[in-house]
Amino acid sequence: MRLYNKYVLPKLIDWACRQNSSKKQREKVIPYAYGNVLEIGIGSGLNLPFYHLENVKHLTAIDPSIEIWNQNKCNLKNLPFQVDFMQASAEDIPAKNNSFDTVVMTYTLCSIPDTIAAFKEIKRVLKTNGQLLFCEHGKAPDKSTQKWQKIINPAWKVLGGGCTLHKDIPSIIQNNGFKITKMDVMYIPGWKPASFNYWGVAQIK
Repeated sequence: MRLYNKYVLPKLIDWACRQNSSKKQREKVIPYAYGNVLEIGIGSGLNLPFYHLENVKHLTAIDPSIEIWNQNKCNLKNLPFQVDFMQASAEDIPAKNNSFDTVVMTYTLCSIPDTIAAFKEIKRVLKTNGQLLFCEHGKAPDKSTQKWQKIINPAWKVLGGGCTLHKDIPSIIQNNGFKITKMDVMYIPGWKPASFNYWGVAQIK
Protein backbone atom coordinates (compact mmCIF):
# COMPACT_ATOMS: atom_id res chain seq x y z
CA MET A 1 0.00 0.00 0.00
CA ARG A 2 2.93 2.39 0.50
CA LEU A 3 3.71 2.41 -3.22
CA TYR A 4 -0.01 2.71 -4.03
CA ASN A 5 -0.44 5.68 -1.66
CA LYS A 6 2.66 7.43 -2.98
CA TYR A 7 2.40 6.89 -6.73
CA VAL A 8 -1.12 5.79 -7.66
CA LEU A 9 -3.46 7.43 -5.15
CA PRO A 10 -2.36 11.04 -5.83
CA LYS A 11 -3.12 10.63 -9.53
CA LEU A 12 -6.50 9.02 -8.82
CA ILE A 13 -7.51 11.76 -6.39
CA ASP A 14 -6.40 14.47 -8.79
CA TRP A 15 -8.38 12.86 -11.63
CA ALA A 16 -11.51 12.48 -9.51
CA CYS A 17 -11.35 16.04 -8.22
CA ARG A 18 -10.92 17.46 -11.73
CA GLN A 19 -14.33 16.21 -12.87
CA ASN A 20 -16.63 18.91 -14.18
CA SER A 21 -19.28 18.31 -11.50
CA SER A 22 -16.90 19.08 -8.63
CA LYS A 23 -15.41 21.98 -10.60
CA LYS A 24 -18.84 23.61 -10.70
CA GLN A 25 -19.13 23.17 -6.94
CA ARG A 26 -15.80 24.89 -6.37
CA GLU A 27 -16.99 27.85 -8.43
CA LYS A 28 -19.94 28.27 -6.04
CA VAL A 29 -17.79 28.55 -2.90
CA ILE A 30 -14.26 29.82 -3.53
CA PRO A 31 -15.16 33.34 -4.78
CA TYR A 32 -16.43 34.19 -1.27
CA ALA A 33 -12.93 33.86 0.22
CA TYR A 34 -11.34 37.13 1.33
CA GLY A 35 -8.34 38.53 3.18
CA ASN A 36 -5.72 36.17 4.52
CA VAL A 37 -6.91 32.73 3.49
CA LEU A 38 -6.03 29.26 4.70
CA GLU A 39 -6.94 26.36 2.43
CA ILE A 40 -6.91 23.00 4.19
CA GLY A 41 -6.32 20.03 1.91
CA ILE A 42 -5.40 22.02 -1.18
CA GLY A 43 -4.59 18.81 -3.07
CA SER A 44 -3.32 19.73 -6.53
CA GLY A 45 -4.50 23.34 -6.32
CA LEU A 46 -7.77 22.96 -8.20
CA ASN A 47 -9.37 25.85 -6.30
CA LEU A 48 -6.70 28.36 -7.28
CA PRO A 49 -8.36 29.60 -10.50
CA PHE A 50 -11.59 30.45 -8.63
CA TYR A 51 -10.29 32.84 -5.98
CA HIS A 52 -11.37 36.42 -6.66
CA LEU A 53 -8.07 38.16 -7.06
CA GLU A 54 -9.23 41.52 -5.72
CA ASN A 55 -10.42 39.92 -2.45
CA VAL A 56 -7.50 37.69 -1.48
CA LYS A 57 -4.38 39.18 0.10
CA HIS A 58 -2.45 35.99 0.78
CA LEU A 59 -3.13 32.26 0.58
CA THR A 60 -1.61 29.71 2.92
CA ALA A 61 -2.18 26.18 1.61
CA ILE A 62 -1.64 22.95 3.53
CA ASP A 63 -1.93 19.30 2.61
CA PRO A 64 -0.41 16.19 4.20
CA SER A 65 0.48 14.81 0.76
CA ILE A 66 3.33 16.47 -1.10
CA GLU A 67 2.73 13.98 -3.92
CA ILE A 68 -0.76 15.36 -4.56
CA TRP A 69 0.48 18.97 -4.40
CA ASN A 70 3.09 18.09 -7.01
CA GLN A 71 0.21 17.43 -9.45
CA ASN A 72 -0.47 21.20 -9.41
CA LYS A 73 -0.71 22.64 -12.92
CA CYS A 74 -1.33 26.29 -11.95
CA ASN A 75 1.61 28.66 -12.38
CA LEU A 76 1.76 30.34 -8.96
CA LYS A 77 3.90 33.16 -10.36
CA ASN A 78 0.93 34.30 -12.46
CA LEU A 79 -1.28 34.82 -9.42
CA PRO A 80 -1.44 38.38 -8.04
CA PHE A 81 -1.32 37.11 -4.46
CA GLN A 82 1.34 35.02 -2.77
CA VAL A 83 0.74 31.32 -2.18
CA ASP A 84 2.69 29.52 0.52
CA PHE A 85 2.38 25.74 0.57
CA MET A 86 3.24 23.71 3.66
CA GLN A 87 3.06 19.96 4.08
CA ALA A 88 0.85 19.71 7.16
CA SER A 89 -2.40 18.26 8.45
CA ALA A 90 -5.60 19.93 9.66
CA GLU A 91 -4.97 18.54 13.12
CA ASP A 92 -1.71 20.50 13.46
CA ILE A 93 -1.88 23.75 11.50
CA PRO A 94 1.47 25.63 11.37
CA ALA A 95 0.05 29.11 11.98
CA LYS A 96 -0.42 31.62 14.80
CA ASN A 97 -3.70 32.23 16.60
CA ASN A 98 -6.24 34.46 14.81
CA SER A 99 -4.23 34.47 11.57
CA PHE A 100 -6.94 34.06 8.92
CA ASP A 101 -10.05 35.83 7.68
CA THR A 102 -11.18 32.78 5.72
CA VAL A 103 -10.60 29.05 6.05
CA VAL A 104 -11.48 26.93 3.01
CA MET A 105 -12.16 23.20 2.87
CA THR A 106 -13.36 21.49 -0.30
CA TYR A 107 -13.66 17.69 -0.40
CA THR A 108 -11.37 17.52 2.62
CA LEU A 109 -13.42 16.60 5.68
CA CYS A 110 -14.06 13.15 4.26
CA SER A 111 -10.42 12.16 4.78
CA ILE A 112 -9.53 13.97 8.03
CA PRO A 113 -9.02 11.24 10.67
CA ASP A 114 -9.57 13.41 13.75
CA THR A 115 -12.21 16.06 13.01
CA ILE A 116 -12.38 17.16 16.66
CA ALA A 117 -8.68 18.06 16.68
CA ALA A 118 -8.98 19.64 13.23
CA PHE A 119 -11.81 21.98 14.21
CA LYS A 120 -10.03 22.90 17.42
CA GLU A 121 -7.13 24.04 15.23
CA ILE A 122 -9.41 25.82 12.78
CA LYS A 123 -11.02 27.80 15.62
CA ARG A 124 -7.57 28.68 16.91
CA VAL A 125 -6.23 30.11 13.64
CA LEU A 126 -9.49 31.71 12.37
CA LYS A 127 -10.31 35.26 13.44
CA THR A 128 -13.40 35.59 15.66
CA ASN A 129 -15.39 37.26 12.89
CA GLY A 130 -13.87 35.11 10.14
CA GLN A 131 -15.60 32.55 7.95
CA LEU A 132 -15.27 28.88 7.14
CA LEU A 133 -16.15 28.01 3.54
CA PHE A 134 -16.91 24.35 2.93
CA CYS A 135 -17.90 22.07 0.07
CA GLU A 136 -18.00 18.38 0.93
CA HIS A 137 -19.57 15.10 -0.07
CA GLY A 138 -21.13 13.06 2.69
CA LYS A 139 -24.10 11.23 4.14
CA ALA A 140 -26.89 10.83 1.62
CA PRO A 141 -30.47 11.79 2.56
CA ASP A 142 -32.13 8.58 1.35
CA LYS A 143 -31.93 5.28 3.22
CA SER A 144 -31.09 3.15 0.19
CA THR A 145 -27.98 5.20 -0.67
CA GLN A 146 -26.99 5.37 3.01
CA LYS A 147 -27.08 1.56 3.07
CA TRP A 148 -24.73 1.32 0.10
CA GLN A 149 -22.43 3.96 1.57
CA LYS A 150 -22.00 1.86 4.72
CA ILE A 151 -21.45 -1.37 2.76
CA ILE A 152 -18.88 0.12 0.39
CA ASN A 153 -17.12 2.41 2.86
CA PRO A 154 -14.57 -0.02 4.41
CA ALA A 155 -13.01 -0.87 1.04
CA TRP A 156 -13.46 2.68 -0.26
CA LYS A 157 -11.64 4.11 2.76
CA VAL A 158 -8.60 1.92 2.11
CA LEU A 159 -8.44 2.64 -1.62
CA GLY A 160 -9.37 6.30 -1.23
CA GLY A 161 -6.66 7.34 1.19
CA GLY A 162 -8.96 7.51 4.22
CA CYS A 163 -11.95 9.03 2.44
CA THR A 164 -15.22 8.25 4.26
CA LEU A 165 -18.40 8.20 2.21
CA HIS A 166 -21.05 8.84 4.86
CA LYS A 167 -19.84 11.56 7.21
CA ASP A 168 -22.63 13.81 8.49
CA ILE A 169 -21.05 17.08 7.40
CA PRO A 170 -23.47 19.58 9.03
CA SER A 171 -23.34 17.74 12.36
CA ILE A 172 -19.53 17.64 12.33
CA ILE A 173 -19.34 21.39 11.71
CA GLN A 174 -22.02 22.34 14.22
CA ASN A 175 -20.83 19.97 16.95
CA ASN A 176 -17.34 21.46 16.81
CA GLY A 177 -18.01 25.06 17.72
CA PHE A 178 -19.39 26.50 14.48
CA LYS A 179 -22.78 27.73 13.35
CA ILE A 180 -23.76 27.29 9.70
CA THR A 181 -25.04 30.59 8.32
CA LYS A 182 -25.67 29.37 4.77
CA MET A 183 -25.84 25.89 3.27
CA ASP A 184 -27.13 24.20 0.13
CA VAL A 185 -27.32 20.49 -0.65
CA MET A 186 -27.82 18.36 -3.74
CA TYR A 187 -26.75 15.26 -5.59
CA ILE A 188 -24.19 16.28 -8.17
CA PRO A 189 -23.61 14.16 -11.31
CA GLY A 190 -21.50 11.12 -10.61
CA TRP A 191 -21.39 7.90 -8.64
CA LYS A 192 -24.33 8.23 -6.23
CA PRO A 193 -22.71 6.99 -2.98
CA ALA A 194 -20.09 9.74 -3.29
CA SER A 195 -22.11 12.50 -4.91
CA PHE A 196 -24.36 14.04 -2.24
CA ASN A 197 -22.84 17.48 -1.63
CA TYR A 198 -23.08 20.04 1.14
CA TRP A 199 -21.67 23.53 0.62
CA GLY A 200 -21.87 26.82 2.44
CA VAL A 201 -20.53 29.18 5.07
CA ALA A 202 -19.99 28.79 8.81
CA GLN A 203 -18.73 31.00 11.62
CA ILE A 204 -17.43 30.42 15.12
CA LYS A 205 -20.27 30.29 17.66
